[in-house]
Amino acid sequence: MSAIDSDFARATMAKVTRRLLPFLLLLYIVSWLDRANVSFAALQMNVDLGFSAAVYGFGAGIFFIGYALFEIPSNLIMVRVGPRLWIARIMITWGLISAGMMFVQGETSFYVMRFLLGVAEAGFLPGIIYYLSQWFPAAERARAVSWFMMAIPLSIVVGGPLSGLLLEMNGILALKGWQWMYLIEGLPAVVLGFVVLGYLTDSPAQAHWLADDERAWLSTYMHDEHAKAEAKHRVNLRQAMLHPTVWKLALIMFTCQTGSYGLTLWVPQIVKGWSGLGNLQVGLLSALPYVAAAAGMVLIGISSDRRGERFLHVAIPSSIGALGFIASAYIVSPVVGLIALTVAAVGDYGTRGPFWALPGRFLSGTAAAAGIALINTMGALGGFVGPYAVGYLKTLTGSFEIGLLFLAVLLLVGALGTLRLRNAAVLAGN
Repeated sequence: MSAIDSDFARATMAKVTRRLLPFLLLLYIVSWLDRANVSFAALQMNVDLGFSAAVYGFGAGIFFIGYALFEIPSNLIMVRVGPRLWIARIMITWGLISAGMMFVQGETSFYVMRFLLGVAEAGFLPGIIYYLSQWFPAAERARAVSWFMMAIPLSIVVGGPLSGLLLEMNGILALKGWQWMYLIEGLPAVVLGFVVLGYLTDSPAQAHWLADDERAWLSTYMHDEHAKAEAKHRVNLRQAMLHPTVWKLALIMFTCQTGSYGLTLWVPQIVKGWSGLGNLQVGLLSALPYVAAAAGMVLIGISSDRRGERFLHVAIPSSIGALGFIASAYIVSPVVGLIALTVAAVGDYGTRGPFWALPGRFLSGTAAAAGIALINTMGALGGFVGPYAVGYLKTLTGSFEIGLLFLAVLLLVGALGTLRLRNAAVLAGN
C-alpha cells in the first residue's frame, strides 16, 4: 500500500483540499471573468465604439501577447519571492487594469488596455499549477488541477448572466452598460489580492493550520517525490526550456487553448446570431455549455487519477471537442447548435486536469516553474490565435463556419500529437 493510501495521509490531504482548492477556485473564477468579460462587453461596446469583428478579435487576442511575453519571467520571480506575495501582486494589478477598461474610447486604447491586462495577469495560471505541485502528490494532481480549473467554465456560468445583467445598467450615471460591467467585475480581484496575503501559505512546511505530524509528513512526502523526479530526469532550468517533451506539451496546449478561447470569446455573439435574443438572455444561454464543461472536467480528472493514465484522457476529449466544433459549424438551429457547442466545450476543457498532471512527471523545482510557464505561454499564444482567427474569418466570410472548422482541425492536431507523445513515453518506460 502506498503511503498516500493510509487513513492518516487521506485525512491530511482532505484538510489541504478543503483549505486550498475552494479559495484557489474563487481566484481563478475572478481571473477568467476579467479576461473573458470582453466577450459580453462586445455586445454593446462594438456598436458604441464602431469595432468590426476583426478589430474586436485582435483586441480580445492581444491580451495573450502581453500574457505570453511576461509568463516565464513572472513564474521565475514567483519562485524567488514566494507564491503568496506574487499571486497577490498579480491579482491587485490585474483588477485595477480590468476596471480601467471602462475608459476605453477607441481601437488604440482597447488594444493597449487588453495588452496591459495580459502583462498584469501573466504567470497566474502557471503559478497556481506550480503551487499545486508543491502541495498535491502526483497521484492526486489531475483531480486537484481539474477542481481548480473548473473555474474556467464556472466563470462563464457566473459571468454570463452577471455580465448580461450589468449591461442592462446602460445609461445609469451617464455610463454605458459595458463600462459598469468592467468596473464592477474588476474590483473583486483587487480585494481578493489583499486576502491572499493573509490566507495562502507558501509551502507545506509553513502550514501551521496543519497538525505537526501532518505538516511533517506532507513536507517530507513532497520533498521526496520532487527529489525522485529530479534524480530520474535530471532536468535543470536551461534543459527544461529546451526539452523536446516540454515543447511537445506546449504545442498540444496551444491547440487546446486556441479552441477554448476561440469559443469563449465569441460564444455570446454566436448565440446572439442564432437566437436574436437580448443581452441578458444571451448571457444565460451562453453559460449552459460551461455548466456541462465544469462537470466534465471533474469527471475526466477523477477518471484520469483512478486509472493513472493521462495521455488518452487528453486525446479522446480533444477529439470529442473537435466533433462538437464541426457540428456547430453546420447547424443553424439554436437548440441543436447550443448542444454542439456544449460538446465542444466539454471535450476541450476536459483535457486540462490530465494535461497539467504531465509536466510534473519529469520536472521539479525551478525547472518545473519554467517548463510549466513555457507550456502555458504557448497556450497563451493560442489565446491570441483563436479569437483573432475566428474574428478575421468572420469578417472575411460573413459567418462563423470556417472559424469553427479551424478550431476543430487544431483540436484534432492536438489529439494526434498527444497520441504520439504517449507512444514515445511508452517506449521510454515513462
